[in-house]
Amino acid sequence: MKKFAFVFPGQGAQYVGMAKEFHNIPEYKKYFKIANERLGYDLENIMLNGPAEELKQTFNTQPAILLHSILAYNYFNNHCDIKPELVAGHSLGEFSALVAAEVLDWQDALHLVHKRGKFMVDANEGTPYKMAAILGLDKDIIKEICENTHGVVIAANFNTPKQTVISGEEKSVSDAMKKCDDKGAKRIVPLLVGGAFHSPLIKKSSKWLYKEMQKIDFASAKVPVISNYTAKPELEPNEIINNLKMQIISPVRWVDCVRYMSNNDIDAVVEFGPKKVVSRMIRSIDRSIDRFSVSQPKDVDKVLKKLEK
Repeated sequence: MKKFAFVFPGQGAQYVGMAKEFHNIPEYKKYFKIANERLGYDLENIMLNGPAEELKQTFNTQPAILLHSILAYNYFNNHCDIKPELVAGHSLGEFSALVAAEVLDWQDALHLVHKRGKFMVDANEGTPYKMAAILGLDKDIIKEICENTHGVVIAANFNTPKQTVISGEEKSVSDAMKKCDDKGAKRIVPLLVGGAFHSPLIKKSSKWLYKEMQKIDFASAKVPVISNYTAKPELEPNEIINNLKMQIISPVRWVDCVRYMSNNDIDAVVEFGPKKVVSRMIRSIDRSIDRFSVSQPKDVDKVLKKLEK
């Protein structure tokens, strides 16, 4: 019998028309109306019709991905009795994981990630920033380069052994990119983002998010949630809140999160949400873990058929 973890994507998986297959089902269409009421604006229209530039705004992207992820998760849960041993999410996906673990009500999580997105952008206002993905260079070399580059620049996302994202002040990141190129990076990709995410440059966002989380009820987790900040599982509400407070300004340790899963006998994951970004990252980290993805209602039958083989 396989031991499953349920996983959820972060920013970057969005696209215009996302979740439209769920929107076509009356039982699930109501989620969009509830989301609009909770947020106070028309997220439904932005998700389904765009424009793409509006969907790419961080404070829209984050609730859009969370809503799509929760719709996929709920549909799967209503048609399948597979239960996870662990849950985890990449960056904002950690909030989706907390909904699956019954720590947060989905509407509260939606509100928090909308605020989180706004805080992450606002905290960077007035400071030139940059983020870039470094491909094909060892993380320790990248970390050393960042540590020896003047100004604020850190290794912010450890996505796979071959992909690390750096984040910080514009000039510092540019200097670090050049050093990474000199050290033999196979590819360097500047990222179009709204701030220097997961870096000390947006430290105000941590304080703002913590204050906002104090207004929300966090329950004990029904299933362990692996924290991006610690790369370890957590059940207790106060620790979860602290981890989320630190996660927003600290590196996303996704490689360590996945290795924790494999070291604790997880041999299959189901990803819920748009595209298959997390599944592809997991494939690059540990190919022994079977990967299933639910983005649309029809994907549930595909998962069940694969599991029957």
